Amino acid sequence: MSLTLFTIRNAKPRAKPYKLADGNGLYLLLAVSGKQLWRFRYRFGGKQNMLALGSFPEVSLATARSRRDDARKLLADGKDPAEQRKLAKIDAAAAARNTFGAVAADYLNKLKEEGAAQATLDKNRWLLEDLASSLTKRPLTTITPAEILFLLQRIEKTGRRETAHRLRGIIGSVFRFAVATLRATQDPTYALRGALLKKTVKHRAAIIDERELGALMRSIDAYDGWPTIKAALQLLALTMTRPGDVRLMRRSEIIFPRALWRIPAERMKMRRPHDVPLSRQALAILREVWELFPESELVLPSIRSPKRPLSDNAMNAALRRMGYDCDTMCAHGFRSSSSTILNERGFSADVIEAALAHEDEDEVRRVYNRSKYLDHRVVLMQQWADLLDAFRSDSIGKYRHLSAS
Repeated sequence: MSLTLFTIRNAKPRAKPYKLADGNGLYLLLAVSGKQLWRFRYRFGGKQNMLALGSFPEVSLATARSRRDDARKLLADGKDPAEQRKLAKIDAAAAARNTFGAVAADYLNKLKEEGAAQATLDKNRWLLEDLASSLTKRPLTTITPAEILFLLQRIEKTGRRETAHRLRGIIGSVFRFAVATLRATQDPTYALRGALLKKTVKHRAAIIDERELGALMRSIDAYDGWPTIKAALQLLALTMTRPGDVRLMRRSEIIFPRALWRIPAERMKMRRPHDVPLSRQALAILREVWELFPESELVLPSIRSPKRPLSDNAMNAALRRMGYDCDTMCAHGFRSSSSTILNERGFSADVIEAALAHEDEDEVRRVYNRSKYLDHRVVLMQQWADLLDAFRSDSIGKYRHLSAS
């Protein structure tokens, strides 16, 4: 006869434990202490087994029967309910250990071991540890697309569309890494494709008019601030490199006899070494600042310490002092200036791309181009330096012949 709530509530403890049967292996064990414990008795593999289903009243009669029925379904499928419970506990414990924060830390370590640039590591760490901090302690398997979308849209509403897209990408990378290492089964960011507003593309400000660029070069020449900032801006214009490359330039990288600056792979965006031919003008600037800080490994150290490089904002701040606002010119804009003007003058696009260290996707072509175009880049960099001198003196017409031959 099946149990009723009346029977259960009126059952009293005895000197010894006793059972009240409900049917199909389910019974209520009444302990001497008065506790009422649900149990399911079954046979599996020829052996008698017992499965604890909780205690009354925390587990109701209906819930106990539902748990019994679930166990009986497992038996019908040839599975031991007790063994399945153990496996579920193991999976739950593993899931609790595999939090988003733990897997994100493993992913960042993987990037570091693979040689990712420090700037890339710092950026990704900021995205994962700061912006995605609400996910840090959450088990991966419990994080839903809706939860991630809420996080991304909160950032998007502040106007940082680019950051929201970057965060979605890096969260997706962590989940795909978790799938590859058998700690997750899917990437929930896949469902969010197209959910965010399109990124607002803001091009870096750059002067591409030759006469205006000449006026800027004259302003730089007349700059009376910290000498390494002036030299940094001049070298930035002459070498077509990135501001970070110039700021971190080291003495050991300059090969004066070959008129070459060899930037190591760990500092390059594409993680490959880059040789920069130095024009006569660039060499003159380097020789001028070379002896200013002989105790420093850096060619262009900070005003605060010879052991520290110029700050990220030092060159942009100098441009602002000269009267160039952020919508007119920025330090990174010198690359656009040189690329645009040289392309308009008909110089080889491939040689210009090689000078800018823009990598070809084809590995064989990339290696071939790097060696093939070095001699061409030597010529290009000298011609570009001569053009800058012409822009300075406003004698552009005299140098119209400087173009592709």
